[in-house]
Amino acid sequence: MPTRRPTTTCGVLSAAACLLLMGCQMPTAEAETMPFDPETARERAVEALLVQHGTGHQERIRRGVEQLAQIWRESDGHTEAFVQFARDEFVPAGDLLNDTFERFEFVSESMDGYFNAMLRDLRRGVDLDIGPLLPLDRRLAAFNAAAHLSDDLFAGKIAQTALLNFPLTSLREKLAQGGTWTRRQWAEARLTDRFDARVPASVSQAMTAAAASADTYISSYNIYMHHLLTPDGRRLFPEGLRLISHWGLRDELKAQYADPDGLSRQRMIRTVMERIIRQEIPAAVINNPLVDWRPAENSVTSADDDTAVDPAREDDERYRQWLGMFHAAQLADIHQPDQPSLIARRFNVDREIPEEEVEALLEAVLASPLAGRVAKLVASRLGRPLEPFDIWYVGFKPRGKYAEADLDARTRARYPDAAAYAADIPRMLQELGFSRKQATFLAGHIVVEPSRGAGHAMGAARRDDKAHLRTRVGAGGMDYKGYNIAVHEMGHNVEQVFSMTLIDHTLLQGVPNTAFTEALAFVFQERDMELLGLDTSDAADLKPLEAFWATREIAGVALVDMRAWRWLYAHPDANPAAFRQAVVGIAAEVWNTYHADIFGVRDVPLLAIYSHMVDGAMYTPDYPLGHLIAFQIEEHFNAHRDRFGTEFERICRLGRLTPNAWIQQAVGSPLSAKPLLKATAAALSRQEKDQTD
Repeated sequence: MPTRRPTTTCGVLSAAACLLLMGCQMPTAEAETMPFDPETARERAVEALLVQHGTGHQERIRRGVEQLAQIWRESDGHTEAFVQFARDEFVPAGDLLNDTFERFEFVSESMDGYFNAMLRDLRRGVDLDIGPLLPLDRRLAAFNAAAHLSDDLFAGKIAQTALLNFPLTSLREKLAQGGTWTRRQWAEARLTDRFDARVPASVSQAMTAAAASADTYISSYNIYMHHLLTPDGRRLFPEGLRLISHWGLRDELKAQYADPDGLSRQRMIRTVMERIIRQEIPAAVINNPLVDWRPAENSVTSADDDTAVDPAREDDERYRQWLGMFHAAQLADIHQPDQPSLIARRFNVDREIPEEEVEALLEAVLASPLAGRVAKLVASRLGRPLEPFDIWYVGFKPRGKYAEADLDARTRARYPDAAAYAADIPRMLQELGFSRKQATFLAGHIVVEPSRGAGHAMGAARRDDKAHLRTRVGAGGMDYKGYNIAVHEMGHNVEQVFSMTLIDHTLLQGVPNTAFTEALAFVFQERDMELLGLDTSDAADLKPLEAFWATREIAGVALVDMRAWRWLYAHPDANPAAFRQAVVGIAAEVWNTYHADIFGVRDVPLLAIYSHMVDGAMYTPDYPLGHLIAFQIEEHFNAHRDRFGTEFERICRLGRLTPNAWIQQAVGSPLSAKPLLKATAAALSRQEKDQTD
């Protein structure tokens, strides 16, 4: 691979000139007309390389040639071109191979880092609250500047060079052998992982466009709560309260547990959620403060003069956007025969945990007989029978005893804008247990910005770039919901800085999968009350119960998401209406299996409300996995209280190993639901004993 780039950009020169300047061979007329015979090419290339380099390199030669043949296409050249490429580009073990690896690692960080920063800039208008959302912003967000990168790396035979010289390992090999690998071997595995399939740029661009459309739809899906009316015309929510679905609605429902009069508001929010899921919500009320809506009756009137407004429903737009994500994923299926569905890629490639193992973990929590006992305790604490929205009960958490208005007042006074939160990061990190040096370093690598949506974290992909924290900041300052999300995203950012900026091999940047970064973010989020200086002394004994109840809720959501995607692959020609009916049915089925007996009501669709189902392409299973991982990590941190910051940094710098290899090195035990269930049983017994004493 060349170590010097042309000074003139490829965007100015022709594609042919660029490839020549980069030292890459152009296809010839001969290459286009002569056939490529894979079997002959393999045999001749292996024979030539054994003669050239000797039998001492036999294992690497055979594996490299096989990997090259699997990815080679007719357009790359004929049989002789294949053999010649192998002879020219194979690098024997030693200093030259080390230099080749270092070149790959350097340029991978550079390319990924700058494209990541470009993506962040392209999405600035849709992600940040910087003024009106412009039509141009949607187009910029849908544009993928890196869409052609994979094509170009194969066209320039850079990808082929990597596959010829470094092992491409299957998930089975990683799971069986990864525990004995060196850091360099892991880095080599991550280098070739990116070249295991040739997905055309047009497909990458289509997937980006579908995701941008769904994300924009979700980011703009707000409900003006003051304009919700009871059947007798009462307004239950304060003026100006605008909540995004689903996060804002769910968090407001949680906040009402601290209000003695909150039950009627919770019931109204449940109705709103179910109207959204069933797509019965009138289109006129979405993100619109000019109309009043009676959710129970589903009638709409003008907020000014009480005249009737068109009550036409949203017409399945939620499911149309979700289908758009599915159809974009289908475009990639035919190019990845080893992982021929998004479902396979999500579990085998992204998570590196087989689908059946994830489902078993979820069902271990959902089917646990502890659920009925915990539900009975929840009902006792509430002083009433459970209702379906009590899947979001937060009374086991310290925040459950504080009124949302009081928490809002506290956070708004402390954080009038994003800059105030950024300035407070060093103090918060030190209170969490990081050293002054760590806190200063981390704060210097995190940028805080006001979010248009609910909030998110966007890490850097270059050592010299910064991680970005986004959360909602209202005109009056950051309310508690925004603060709670900010603390969660700060956990992501700290992981991102440690696992990128301080990693030994940038090819290992990150953590095994999204569930692990969610787990580390949960560790931060659980401490948000402490960082506000509020009393959490009674939290420790209830924490397993809170973790169990929350994990159980989101595990059901994940099952709905997984089964919805299975339904899509079984019914690829479904229209939005049919898909809506299927999702509502799947959500009711999961509810009836795991919740109906506990709550005493059947066919509830609430588990389908999560917005990440629409724009996340089966993202939600990472949440329950994250809860399980977070619980194991928390137990480890509790055993090392005096070294929290040091241990947090250590486990983040393990990088992107497979999940079990990472958690074994992090806490010394495999990924399992057993620690959570064991702790829940013990905490439950203590609570039951206290009630009978």
